[in-house]
Amino acid sequence: MERVAEDVRVDNYLRLVFPSRSENESLARVAVASFVAPLDPTMEELTELKTAVSEAVTNAIIHGYPDEIGEVVVECALYGNRVRVIVEDRGVGIPDVELAKQPMYTSRPELERSGMGMTIMETFVDRLDIESKPGEGTRVTLIKTFRTAPDVM
Repeated sequence: MERVAEDVRVDNYLRLVFPSRSENESLARVAVASFVAPLDPTMEELTELKTAVSEAVTNAIIHGYPDEIGEVVVECALYGNRVRVIVEDRGVGIPDVELAKQPMYTSRPELERSGMGMTIMETFVDRLDIESKPGEGTRVTLIKTFRTAPDVM
């Protein structure tokens, strides 16, 4: 069983690997939404998570592999009322993560991208971590805590 931290037990996990084709973005979004269903998220929480996952996967597809089809890996782990989603590619990487996080910045202006993906991810999750090395790929970690369902008597 995977461990998130020294004293945190992972309740469930998922690993999904798929080609970096745009049609697979919806697959990732639906898979993650289904995976967190046992936490009984509100519609708002679910929409926020799905949006953040969509942005991370779309970035991996469009920016990670601009000239080829590669693999995108999505890993999810549930622990308590929290989910950790990792979206990883082995593509071109991000030369300057801080610049890439700036609203309206895009490395692919010819595609008429808005440059808001990382801002959207940051808005909809509790924690966003981005690790990237040029030529080696990018790993985006999203952590979201769901409200605790009220006790039913």
